[in-house]
Amino acid sequence: MVYTKKTPMTFILGVIMLVYGLTVRSGVLDALLKQSGQIKNSDEMIYMALTAGVIGIVVGLWQMIGSAGEGQMDYYLSTVGGALFILFVAFFVKWWFAPEIKVFSKYVGKIDWMGGKYFHKIFGLNYIVLGIITGILIVNTTGVPKWAENGVRLSRLGLKSGVILLGTLYSFAELTKLLGVSIVLIGIFVLGSVWMVLWLGSRKKIPNSMAGVLSAGMGVCGVSATVAAAPVVVAKSTEIAYTIGTILLWGVFMMFLFPLIGNALELSYAQFGAWAGTGILNSAQVAGAALSYQPDGIETLKVAEVFNITRVLFLPIIVLWLAIWYVKRESTGEKVDIGKVIIGKFPLFVLGFIILFALASTGIFYPANHYKGKYFDNTKVKESKMMTDAQVAKLKSEVDKVEDLDHKGAMSRLIENRKVMSEKDDAHIRTLVLKKKVLSKDVRKILKKAHKAVRHTSKRVKKFRQLIVWFFAFGLIGLGMQITFSSIKQAGGQPLVIGTIVGTIKAAASLAVIYFLTDFAFLS
Repeated sequence: MVYTKKTPMTFILGVIMLVYGLTVRSGVLDALLKQSGQIKNSDEMIYMALTAGVIGIVVGLWQMIGSAGEGQMDYYLSTVGGALFILFVAFFVKWWFAPEIKVFSKYVGKIDWMGGKYFHKIFGLNYIVLGIITGILIVNTTGVPKWAENGVRLSRLGLKSGVILLGTLYSFAELTKLLGVSIVLIGIFVLGSVWMVLWLGSRKKIPNSMAGVLSAGMGVCGVSATVAAAPVVVAKSTEIAYTIGTILLWGVFMMFLFPLIGNALELSYAQFGAWAGTGILNSAQVAGAALSYQPDGIETLKVAEVFNITRVLFLPIIVLWLAIWYVKRESTGEKVDIGKVIIGKFPLFVLGFIILFALASTGIFYPANHYKGKYFDNTKVKESKMMTDAQVAKLKSEVDKVEDLDHKGAMSRLIENRKVMSEKDDAHIRTLVLKKKVLSKDVRKILKKAHKAVRHTSKRVKKFRQLIVWFFAFGLIGLGMQITFSSIKQAGGQPLVIGTIVGTIKAAASLAVIYFLTDFAFLS
């Protein structure tokens, strides 16, 4: 089959992007960019638009005048038009539509009866949310153009690539802290959700195959778990469709609701990331909620994806559990190779994440001892960042309040040298910043400033962060273009009732644990 279609649209989109990139580089749009607050993104606009433009023009010319033949090369070239279509929407929303919404929101003013916040903050109207909504509107009104369909389907690869690249931004210390919490929380809520669906399924008297596949989808990781569990419980195609419809309907709603609740409760990035990674079903929906909550950074996304990956790691356990459960309840005579199902259906992007994390930990990308993308170096402290006489005097007045000898020693060396002297001292200084009952607010502020002075962000880290955000933006907008109202209607009857009950309990209970019982300050 030949996938490439004769269309001028790839070439036209390439020309538009190339012209836009050149226009920004010329400075003609500087006044408009300053007005919307996007002048800081001008470099990003230039290299993104120029790169996409050149690719679009080259591939577009070939699509118009060349002749395609069957093969993988033909399929991948046929996706370029759709990929540019998604990027065109992403460029418009991120660089123009979302900033104008923000400007209008500030013009309207803060809403007193909603906590004194701007409405774009309250409803999370950032480029991720607006991009997903734009994608949904396109596919359910005009529809995705035929020449763009293959590229739009490629958007899931963008999400998985983003998760894999995230592996480069973690350090051992950071990942160890996150995994310790995530394994406990995910273990409780994954196993609890699966059990609850199976129990409700027996009470509602739905088929065991339906209960089995729904429990995997609602408990583990959405569509991937549904597909993995289907052969084990001999699920029918209609039962798989019902499960995916339930996940889609419930998950899309939660993707927009979670940020609203998170903002209302003023959750930290770590808290919200842990909640989204635990309470939202599908990997794409987890990423969407995390980036909606923090569109200008990836701290929330990093926490959310560790929890999401931890959930995926429970997939083999759940598949084995369902196999035993199903055999005990029904004797179908059919034999399923459990090992083959687990290996064949296990998401490969998790392995990619682990491999890149291992490589990053060697220092191949940037300093191996970095934490949240920053590394210790007290040789780069500028004179303006050194402590002043007044600050030294302030620290001297409270150093005797510190009882721990290690903490006191670190503070004393800071006073003597006017900068943090070692990475070990820096760890003690960070701990002292959290001691509200021991040190005054002014002293803790000075210590925090001293800590920041010896922490530096690698330029490579910044580039990786930008690239990762674009992969996720591409994937999520493409995801929006695949959410049709007809697919959502596939959910119905008892599966939707059970899914809603379990999903709501899981979301509410995990929020309660994260908000009331677990101290996430050390992750922030």
